[in-house]
Amino acid sequence: MDASKLIDGKAFAQGLRARVAAAAAELQARHGFRPGLAVVLVGDDPASQVYVRSKTKATEEAGFHGVEHKLPASTTQAELMALVARLNADPDVHGILVQLPLPAGLDAAAVVATIDPRKDVDGLHAQNVGALWSGAEGLVPCTPLGCVLLLKDRLGQLAGRNAVVIGRSALVGKPIAALLLAENCTVTVAHSRTKDLPAVCRQADILVAAVGRAEMVKGDWVKPGATVIDVGINRVPTPDGKGRLVGDVAFAEAAAVASAITPVPGGVGPMTIACLMRNTLTAACRIKGVPVPAV
Repeated sequence: MDASKLIDGKAFAQGLRARVAAAAAELQARHGFRPGLAVVLVGDDPASQVYVRSKTKATEEAGFHGVEHKLPASTTQAELMALVARLNADPDVHGILVQLPLPAGLDAAAVVATIDPRKDVDGLHAQNVGALWSGAEGLVPCTPLGCVLLLKDRLGQLAGRNAVVIGRSALVGKPIAALLLAENCTVTVAHSRTKDLPAVCRQADILVAAVGRAEMVKGDWVKPGATVIDVGINRVPTPDGKGRLVGDVAFAEAAAVASAITPVPGGVGPMTIACLMRNTLTAACRIKGVPVPAV
């Protein structure tokens, strides 16, 4: 395929993380504080452990103050809520991330609701969700934010474009729709009950797939010249037993007709942690009452 069609999320994320690190160093020099991020991991879910290691490494590389709390799967709801309350009160912590999913028996919604909205760097608290949809100041979920940053970098002005988002989850689909509306796109949110989904997708100048079904979106679903953002990460079996990662979009088919497309891996994935660092920087500046750097 034409390499110019690839939207290189890995390269963009590296640049964003470098800009965040430079801004953090400037905050330390000018104002005497470092952004602080606390990550809470409950239990021993292997995927969550990998994510937390990556987030911890990114925190160190950004020059942030990092705090990691690893709790056993036997942790009670009350113990977890008490930890969040302590982090809310810690003046050196500006961002709190409780790694999801939580072990069975723990109420994730109640935990998220306990996080100080100013420190909710995942953008999941109801106050931040409301701020996103109403256009008020808040913190935006990292993956959707990363998708929109990639789109603006590739396309420039998004206003007036038809966008179709496949998926309506609170983590990705709904926030991406809100962000695209804020960019003055005309947005359709499609899902499992949508009639003639391929025909709906073919109307999209911007097609975002966030459903968690391997290669569901076929090449003939894509409007010629469209920009495709593939949020899906699915492991499919291979003869050697190791498996391989694919997105929600049949990449080779879609790339043949799209003008630009994110690969999996190396597209949206790296943007999530980069935007977590960006959100933590933003939260720290707002809490401390200093201007948020343009990164």
